[in-house]
Amino acid sequence: MEIYLIKIIIAHLVGDFFLQPTSWVKDKERKKLKSGKLYLHVLVHVVLIFVVFLSFDIWKVALSIGVLHLIIDALKSAFQTKKNARILFFVDQILHFSSIVLVWHIFYKGYLDISFLNETKTWILISGALFLTMPTSIIMKVIIAKWLPDNDDESPKSLQNAGKYIGILERVLIFVFILTNHFEAVGFLLAAKSIFRFGDLKEAHDLKLTEYVLIGTLLSFGIAIVVSFMVLGLLK
Repeated sequence: MEIYLIKIIIAHLVGDFFLQPTSWVKDKERKKLKSGKLYLHVLVHVVLIFVVFLSFDIWKVALSIGVLHLIIDALKSAFQTKKNARILFFVDQILHFSSIVLVWHIFYKGYLDISFLNETKTWILISGALFLTMPTSIIMKVIIAKWLPDNDDESPKSLQNAGKYIGILERVLIFVFILTNHFEAVGFLLAAKSIFRFGDLKEAHDLKLTEYVLIGTLLSFGIAIVVSFMVLGLLK
């Protein structure tokens, strides 16, 4: 039964990300419910259901997907503004995938096995991953605050909060690499970051900034490695 769910998801991915030109998206944002591209986009999704199943017998599934897609996209178009566009994108996709699972359940009696949420290992993994995001960023900020140079990452030349999000991404990647037994990838990640940072630090000619970045990098990697091995130990 899972094959039916996969086919519907493929149809959604193709329809939303491959066969939806930017001009359609802009037209929907501008004209909202009056946009002809909105209804054309929904029609594409309906046709794709027939294509992935290679059958017209699933017209009820196709119609259901089309109606639900239209409702979700219509609501998004009606409420979207420049300020909430980013968050509505993710809400929109969550609702689409939820509607897909609903249709799959109704027509094919499928269900998602979420018994893993009752397992201790799952919550250990979630706890470790969460700790390496914002909590570790705050801990690091407290530890190295006294060494913060005048020209830190929040200067006009740097993206807002870029350093924080880079740190979170690198720690999560280290967590994944260690848990999947790819320790060499951790060294590659450290080397890659060093190469990208080398040019900036060389141009800055600031010893304090270099030392600050080095402390932050080693501390970030160190915490990520320690937490990852702790999680590995708990999982065993």
